[in-house]
Amino acid sequence: MSSETELSSPNCKDGRESLFFLPHSRGSSHGQSRIIRRAYPEDFYTQMMDECYQIWAQLEQETGTQLYRQTGLLLLGMKENPELKTMQATLSRQGIEHQCLSSEELKQRFPNIQLTRGEVGLLDKFGGVLYADHALRALQDAIRQLGGIVRDGEKVMEIKPGLPVLVKTTSESYRAENLIITAGPWTNQLLRPLGIELPLQTLRINVCYWREKVPGSYGVSQAFPCFMGLGFSLAPHPIYGLPSREYPGLMKVCYHHGNNADPEERDCPSAFSDIQDVQILSCFVRDHLPDLQPEPAIKEHCMYTNTPDEHFILDRHPKYDNIVIGAGFSGHGFKLSPVVGKILYELSMKLTPCYDLTPFRIGRFPGIGKAHF
Repeated sequence: MSSETELSSPNCKDGRESLFFLPHSRGSSHGQSRIIRRAYPEDFYTQMMDECYQIWAQLEQETGTQLYRQTGLLLLGMKENPELKTMQATLSRQGIEHQCLSSEELKQRFPNIQLTRGEVGLLDKFGGVLYADHALRALQDAIRQLGGIVRDGEKVMEIKPGLPVLVKTTSESYRAENLIITAGPWTNQLLRPLGIELPLQTLRINVCYWREKVPGSYGVSQAFPCFMGLGFSLAPHPIYGLPSREYPGLMKVCYHHGNNADPEERDCPSAFSDIQDVQILSCFVRDHLPDLQPEPAIKEHCMYTNTPDEHFILDRHPKYDNIVIGAGFSGHGFKLSPVVGKILYELSMKLTPCYDLTPFRIGRFPGIGKAHF
């Protein structure tokens, strides 16, 4: 019997027949944990994160619920790694507290990380864990307390543009002056009838949990940080991990990429490329995290919806300016959701955005939408 447990729906085509009631695991926001960080190559994300930390703290205070745990975020890579150097420069330029760690300092501070090529570290001191499931519940409760209505278990069947815009679901029809579409991997299914298709790639991600040989050795109680490994052999994309918490004695270590997947068929049997991704992780765990078993104990799935440059799309529809689109969060959107929500609100209300939206405009992709109008 395999030591690996794969948690998924028994019917690989259940998305065609099922309606999803909150909380559900079909999108990109489920699970207990996400990394929060200021460390980014781009200044604009680091600047946005300042306000995100403030809003998350405000939500914690208002709800009396812990949503964030400071663990630090350790970025691992070779000294000459360009992304590591760029992140360090961004943190310095933005005045964010951080620490550069030599190979020797890494060995002393984190002895259960094994360095194979003389890697160095960059520590984003206020990086940590966002408790995603608690955060979603707190946000939904806040919406209801403010008079909003959360409707789940309804599939959108049709969007008719106009003033007002009409949305038909499997249960009802809704009319509104403005509509914000944040449909994750289903975004293009809703946008195609509106004459636009965005360059979005929907990926199925393996979310893997690895058993500690000694329970707690990679836990928060041992001051073990979140980490991101950059530029490691056999891994063209980052590998990231969070201290053990979600499952007792298991640490979450994942590959920041996946394989093309229809969101309606996310739980179909694994493709060969899925197996390759897990093999990359197994090699990383074996070589760098020696106190973990080198085979995943649990494997779950989630979806990424990626843009070609992995920057978000936050913009109005090119033809219908009362339809606003938020999409392409590319596996790093959860921590930024407070500011993303604020920006989408400003766009829908025709207010001047509080951030420069040039990196997030649809127009950065040549010809998108123009041929349809």
